[in-house]
Amino acid sequence: MMDFLVLPEGVAVWAAYVMILASLATSFITAAFGIGGGMVMIAVLAVLLPPVALIPVHGAVQFGSNAGRTALMLGHVDRSTLLPFTLGSLLGVALGGLLFVQFPPWAVQLGLALFIMWSVFGRFPRISGRHLFAGGIFSSFLTMLFGATGSFIAAMVKTMRLDPLDHVATHSALMTLQHLLKVIAFGLLGFAFSAYLPLVLAMIVSGFVGTYLGKQILVRMGAAYFKPILNAILLLAAARLLWSAAEALMRSPGTGG
Repeated sequence: MMDFLVLPEGVAVWAAYVMILASLATSFITAAFGIGGGMVMIAVLAVLLPPVALIPVHGAVQFGSNAGRTALMLGHVDRSTLLPFTLGSLLGVALGGLLFVQFPPWAVQLGLALFIMWSVFGRFPRISGRHLFAGGIFSSFLTMLFGATGSFIAAMVKTMRLDPLDHVATHSALMTLQHLLKVIAFGLLGFAFSAYLPLVLAMIVSGFVGTYLGKQILVRMGAAYFKPILNAILLLAAARLLWSAAEALMRSPGTGG
């Protein structure tokens, strides 16, 4: 049944099934609730893929998934966000691809957690072009190193106070741009996407099905549930980042961990 897929070395048939189904489920989550799918997806891929392939393959799958979601909701994208975010992302991806000196992981995780919590509990002014430019730099630099930065971009888009469909559409468009640039960067850095292309394409197709199903839930019931569930997912992401930051800080030299 999987004969149409030429799987890369080290990826079992059962693992390919799991990843294809996970793509459907995580795309449904993001389309219906605005966030969460990318974090779940990278957790699944981290178990099933070789470490060297994790960030590039996740980027390729997320590009296809977000592109499909954007296409389904194109009329709801806030297009004023695209240019400044793209310009910032170009710079961020270039820096992330060229620089090998990383910030301490705990510091990055702590900063992201505090920003996300601020987006939930604080009162932000409406995002402007210069903020989107800076957000593009920061999130794109981090995505080259850690993969899933959708929670940061979702928190940034949340400050724009868009309707549920507009929020998901705009978030998806920004993520599409960022993941496209990331895929191009990893290709230039020498990652062999061709070995993973059949698997990635199968995951993108299943992700489109999940996106379609999730959009139906969003359109029918989004006004009732969207904001509280988005806030809950953001706070869970922040809690996870705080926990990871604490663990990393305890393990770092000089802390006695």
